[in-house]
Amino acid sequence: LHLCHHNLESIQTNNYDSSKAKHNLLLEVYMAAKYEGNSIETYYTRYQDTNQGTASQLCTVLARSFADIGDIVRGRDLFYGNTHESTQRKQLEKKLKTIFKKIYKDVTTNGKKSAEAKDRYKDTTNFYELREDWWTANRATIWEAITCHVVSGKYFRPTCIDEQGGAQAKNKCRCENKSGANADDEVPTYFDYVPQYLR
Repeated sequence: LHLCHHNLESIQTNNYDSSKAKHNLLLEVYMAAKYEGNSIETYYTRYQDTNQGTASQLCTVLARSFADIGDIVRGRDLFYGNTHESTQRKQLEKKLKTIFKKIYKDVTTNGKKSAEAKDRYKDTTNFYELREDWWTANRATIWEAITCHVVSGKYFRPTCIDEQGGAQAKNKCRCENKSGANADDEVPTYFDYVPQYLR
């Protein structure tokens, strides 16, 4: 994945204070997704030119990459690749644990819901529950980032919610709301909830 050599691999954890960790992480993941989407669209467009009828596949390729980002953030990534890639992934996982430890400290010590957060987030080694909640809270923004360079693109089947029961994501691989504008809170894929070995 391109993203592993971009923003996520270069995350600096020593300057994160716990109150800013969640915002800094979102920015890093957002930028990694943006560059990943741009890279995919650039190379995929060349492929589309020589393989007519594959326009709907761009959204699927982006959805799979989006799901891979989700797996990395949530600590579920199964692919470690070659030795060099494996070393980078281990370093990235260590950095993510450091960042989520700081986020954990912030959510369990600050605010009205800190006792509730302590009760919910019992895993203080890998922070899986916290990571899952972080991903759920930010997945729409990350989908927007990975699709921001897409000029057009339709998803292969109806996945957007509408009055008729389902509509196709056809504008930059995004769902539209009733007024025809992008529904920024709706991600037209659930690949990020499908186990990696089944995608």
